[in-house]
Amino acid sequence: MALVDTHAHLHFPEFAQDLDAVLARARAAGVRAMVSIGTDRDTNPAVVALAAREPDVYATVGIHPHDAGEATEADFDALERLARESAKVVALGEMGLDFFRDLSPRDAQERVFRRQIALARRLGKPVVVHCREAHAEVLAILAEERAGDIGGVMHCFSGDVAIARRCLDLGLLISLAGPVTYKNARALPEVARFVPEDGLVVETDCPYLPPHPHRGRRNEPAWVALTAEHIARLRGADPAALGEALTQNAARLYHLSLS
Repeated sequence: MALVDTHAHLHFPEFAQDLDAVLARARAAGVRAMVSIGTDRDTNPAVVALAAREPDVYATVGIHPHDAGEATEADFDALERLARESAKVVALGEMGLDFFRDLSPRDAQERVFRRQIALARRLGKPVVVHCREAHAEVLAILAEERAGDIGGVMHCFSGDVAIARRCLDLGLLISLAGPVTYKNARALPEVARFVPEDGLVVETDCPYLPPHPHRGRRNEPAWVALTAEHIARLRGADPAALGEALTQNAARLYHLSLS
């Protein structure tokens, strides 16, 4: 199954000791591209440097809602510079709202989210959206800021079918991660069956959220196939055919040229 891991954190310390082996396992498993996601002033240049070094690794740059309260003008200047200077930067984000952990004031989260969407629209790049316990607010901001003009992805989707429908209507793809494979997945299996084939992508969010049967271990891009295979079973679809569709969706989302 040839796939794209649309959301990974390969630059995190968890991979510092064996990143080459992690990348080799991903390639051996058929992962054709990996997108490493920036979240703050330190990780944004790190993901761009990693993408410059590895031909099948791409980058995004953004300010995570956890870090919104500390965002400065210099951070926004750096975002724009990195996004303009590197062709390997394929999206803006990870951006959004997190009202579960609330590590930044909510007004700061919303202000930084809106500003990043505006920057993404100016640059013509899609958005990678983080949302926890804030679906109504996130969807309202996406609509008000016309994120549909550039498209994007609701990363590690955690809502139900009604929320998935609204995301699709706004021009976002739905990205499913390891939790769809869990026994306590709640609404996610129904979402996996509901989303049209051309509206779906997969991710690992590694090193977090490993799919079954690897819960409790460090996640890695090679395991994105386990999530895709589980989705194929839920949909009653041929795994290879679904994998090809997911790959094409990811290529369309991030404007990737996959050989």
